[in-house]
Amino acid sequence: MAGPGPGRTEGCVLVNPVTTVLVCDDSPLAREALRRAVAGVPGVGRVLVAASGEEAMVRWSTERPELVLMDVRMPGIGGVEAARRILATAPDAGVIMMTMAEDHDGVARAIHAGAAGYLVKDASREELSAVVTHALADLAARRVRRSTPVPAGGAPALTEREMQVLSGMSRGRSNSEIGKELYLSEDTVKTHARRLFRKLGAADRAQAVAVGFRAGLVR
Repeated sequence: MAGPGPGRTEGCVLVNPVTTVLVCDDSPLAREALRRAVAGVPGVGRVLVAASGEEAMVRWSTERPELVLMDVRMPGIGGVEAARRILATAPDAGVIMMTMAEDHDGVARAIHAGAAGYLVKDASREELSAVVTHALADLAARRVRRSTPVPAGGAPALTEREMQVLSGMSRGRSNSEIGKELYLSEDTVKTHARRLFRKLGAADRAQAVAVGFRAGLVR
């Protein structure tokens, strides 16, 4: 989640620098404000817009953005139904619902259909950036977990310390933070990390966490 390489930083998985986000809102002013705010999120390379649930489905099917920010209430089929239809065809699609007030019913229906969460539309730019960044990082981590094979022979035997370090990595903790939790020096944590990387056949912490999830070592 060696020092950070391109597109990666210690403790988390970063999104691809050409990540595409689709913003769907029937209000031109809100749509443009959201487009500008999302365009400023680190790692977002392209922002598409749609003015209705119907248009969002068309744009999603042709562009396949990594993340969709979908207004809950819009004319036509509305955001909840559009999200449901997108997620019915692609359960791994990233969809976050947006609501002017806390529309618990609409949000609950969308999340039940598979939406990743919701965002109140009057959230600050910092809050929006945090939600988008977290959602994209979570989607990227899921892709890594799906594509990373479990080592032959099943889960390798890790020591208790190695398991604790792996658990800390899975929670996005840095080596320094893991060391403080376990009362270990950062260098000692790095030593345990190198050993578990070898056992898991992983090149870095993101891959180690992915293997750990697939092997049932972390949950």
